[in-house]
Amino acid sequence: MIFHNYLYRLKCIVRDKQTMFWTFAFPILLATLFNMAFSNLSNAETFSKIKVSVVNDEQYKKNESFAKAVESTSDKLLDVKYTTKEESEKLLNDDKVDGYIYVDNDIRLVVKQSGLNQTILKSFLDDYKQTTSTVTTIISENPASIQKGLLSNISNRTEYLKEVASSSSAPDTSANYFYTLIAMACLYGGFCGLKEVVALQADLSPQGARVNMAPTHKLKFFMASMAAAATVQLAEIFILLLYLTMILKVNFGNQLGYIALTCLIGTITGVTFGTCIASIVKKGEGIKIAILIGTSMTMSFLSGMMYDKMKYIVTTKAPILGYLNPANLITDCFYSLYYYNTHTQFFIDISILCAFTVVFSILTYLVLRRQKYASL
Repeated sequence: MIFHNYLYRLKCIVRDKQTMFWTFAFPILLATLFNMAFSNLSNAETFSKIKVSVVNDEQYKKNESFAKAVESTSDKLLDVKYTTKEESEKLLNDDKVDGYIYVDNDIRLVVKQSGLNQTILKSFLDDYKQTTSTVTTIISENPASIQKGLLSNISNRTEYLKEVASSSSAPDTSANYFYTLIAMACLYGGFCGLKEVVALQADLSPQGARVNMAPTHKLKFFMASMAAAATVQLAEIFILLLYLTMILKVNFGNQLGYIALTCLIGTITGVTFGTCIASIVKKGEGIKIAILIGTSMTMSFLSGMMYDKMKYIVTTKAPILGYLNPANLITDCFYSLYYYNTHTQFFIDISILCAFTVVFSILTYLVLRRQKYASL
């Protein structure tokens, strides 16, 4: 009998077009839009050489040390064009260079506007002038320093800090958007859970009236319904995950077992979240759905779905909100599996999600078991 109810509710959920759109089609559509918006986000941060024009006149040629400094940086930092001053002015006015450099009594930089590239050019010139001034002062006060190798070592830069990656995975600025998308899809499993509770309430659906009149134990019917809802939602999450990894090429790492566990726990949390709202809110189905959408989207927003810095703001200003937000916990699970080399944070998040599932389930049970109807 339980298996029959399970198959019956499975068919009902799949045939519910509105529920299938929000839990299945909408996340895939949103993932496609995210991919279109963020596909070049990492490429946009790639550094390119700064375009600069150098006035190649007699004054510049006489300053051999500066000419060598410009040549030494042209491979990595500067894209240099050697022109006359008139040509440099034209290139700058046509926005073909970020600035131009010429030499008279001093080394001059001419720019059209302020910006990152212009600031880097100025820093390059300031560094050269400071180094030159330092060498001149040392030589004037201690000429013997030349014989000690001052000039051969002055241009060397020694790094005393060593950069060590905290993870073997490269940071991806767009990955968190897709992680929060899966978290939102898990919470949208609440639509399935909500529908199952409505199907048990005699005052909200004709089916609920029939269930309450039937000799079948209501708790058994509800458990079968919950199993059907979780099955459908989990299948949708796995299809979404395959779409993200195989089609959109979103990197989730290679810890497939933990990723599947996150999807399973996240799905159950989302479904029980929907049953909790449906049982606690004593209004019609429309009000229940509105509250479910509102709370789900609020939690997704706080986890960084619409504004990536919001997650950081919550973590630094009100960290307790992060642990009370199932969407944030699911997002953290995916992020920790991708980025961190340990599983400490992952198991903390999974444990809290399991606690939420237990709380939602207990509240649903306590409310539903006490529901009585004077007449049907």
